[in-house]
Amino acid sequence: MFVKICGITRADDARLAVDLGASALGFVFWKESPRFIEPAAARAIVSSMPPFVAAVGVFVDAPAEYVRATARLVGLAAVQLHGAETPEYVAGLGLRAIKVVRADPAELDRLSRWPDDVTLLVDAADQARKGGTGTTVDWEVAAAMAARRRLILAGGLTPHNVAHAIRAVHPIGVDVSSGVEERPGAKSPAALRRFLAEARLGDVLALPPFGRRDPDARGYFGAFGGRFVPETLVAPVEELERAYLAARADPAFAVEFSRLLADYAGRPTPLSEAARFSRAAGGARIFLKREDLTHTGAHKINNALGQTLLAVRMGKPRVIAETGAGQHGVATATACALLGLRCDVYMGAEDMRRQAPNVTRMEWLGARVRRVDGGSRTLKDAINEAMRDWVANVGDTYYLLGSALGPHPYPLMVREFQSVIGAEARRQILAAAGRLPDAVVACVGGGSNALGIFDAFLEDGSVRLVGVEAGGTALEPGHHAARFAGGSPGVLQGTRTFILQDADGNIGATHSVSAGMDYAAVGPEHAWLRAIGRTAYVNVSDEEALDAFRELARLEGILPALESAHAVAAARRLGPEIGAGGILVVNLSGRGDKDMGTMMEHQRHVAP
Repeated sequence: MFVKICGITRADDARLAVDLGASALGFVFWKESPRFIEPAAARAIVSSMPPFVAAVGVFVDAPAEYVRATARLVGLAAVQLHGAETPEYVAGLGLRAIKVVRADPAELDRLSRWPDDVTLLVDAADQARKGGTGTTVDWEVAAAMAARRRLILAGGLTPHNVAHAIRAVHPIGVDVSSGVEERPGAKSPAALRRFLAEARLGDVLALPPFGRRDPDARGYFGAFGGRFVPETLVAPVEELERAYLAARADPAFAVEFSRLLADYAGRPTPLSEAARFSRAAGGARIFLKREDLTHTGAHKINNALGQTLLAVRMGKPRVIAETGAGQHGVATATACALLGLRCDVYMGAEDMRRQAPNVTRMEWLGARVRRVDGGSRTLKDAINEAMRDWVANVGDTYYLLGSALGPHPYPLMVREFQSVIGAEARRQILAAAGRLPDAVVACVGGGSNALGIFDAFLEDGSVRLVGVEAGGTALEPGHHAARFAGGSPGVLQGTRTFILQDADGNIGATHSVSAGMDYAAVGPEHAWLRAIGRTAYVNVSDEEALDAFRELARLEGILPALESAHAVAAARRLGPEIGAGGILVVNLSGRGDKDMGTMMEHQRHVAP
């Protein structure tokens, strides 16, 4: 987060701001300002600053030659323009420029007149006052502007509101002057310290957008979702819904969840441009949202931390979970260890074979891994056993479902806990590329990582949202797990959604090289989003996913989870279609060390 402390007139204030981590210092060269400083005095301060801190000069409708001369004398890295300067005036300066625009809805359509190399700073919409206003910006208007163009936020910021402002607007930086002053031109050391600390906190603690897009009162997204549970689970599921709605309405719960994401899970995760992979794919620029870099190595930790906090709040000392690829089991075991909860994880015998390293990790973390030998011995069967356990132990047990599946409120709850992915990715791609992507791509097993990243882009009609299912070895019954390629609406494990089933409603066999994609149903919100035309779904074969794994490893030094490799393969396919000027964001939902056994089994396909 770029933080500029403006209105510097004293060397001591400059030194403290630099020591506290300010990115830039602002010097006002407009004589009508109470913070005006003579260029020579500013030069004395700037000459003592470290080179990594930018000096910015503030001007209001000044002659171009005066601006250039002052920049040379003081050693300015940029100039900040608060008057009626035009794009032509700015181009003629030949200097790096920050142009102030007002937080006015009328400005939205005028943002495009400023070239990309001019940074915009939004201030309060007070046309009668030149220079900084000190008046609080309309954050809703500023957020709409930030959605179209990278910008710095100013206007009425203080240590008390800056974190909230950052979360509301998602700027690339903040600018403060009067909000940290004892009097004009004299900064308060205490206010400076708190402002810098709160600005960093606001950048990290992106509170989840709870309550923004709920299903109806019965838990339905259109025709999909609902609550199909045995009578013994009706009361526990209703208790869970009440507890969750109360928790998400409690700011203390949201703050604690966000603090764990930042201080324990390691958020925000970076957005990395895969330049070599993009060139090899021959099309759009591809950016990877690096969920593989979270603690435990996958997006699953986001949901696990949220639900274990809820379990503690509900007074449940024991947690049970299901897992397929093992990442949700590892995340649940991790969160339970952190919060002091007992943990049992159900896992199909076939998945235990494929994901043996994760079985060991769960056991080291204190969880008991319960082997499931019935049925296909994969995720579906693990969920069945976990739900049987919950029926028998509802009094002291919390069922921590790992994907956006199951009876209401699980699909809602899991998506909201995972929505931090999209909130970060949207802000990061605007900062990195200066615009929204053409498409966002994510693998879809149950679908939590995809919903997590799609969430922030759903209202951006120009952004294609592409889910990637497991095409397996062939699109024939029993050889794939592409629900939208071969499924139909039905009810499975508590929810109405798209399912692979036969004409009599019997659940079909599935296959995927990826354990986390090997499941007969998809989350109900995915089924609804597809039905209304907001999302599209493609499928990727086992071989395509394996090839994408190997290519990303060779070209970018990243070993993706085989689940994520499905999304990487789809992006490779989509890149040329979008074209060289396009931008793709791929959710790299997990890392691939868990899949080394599977990859070694397919080693014969690797070129020498």
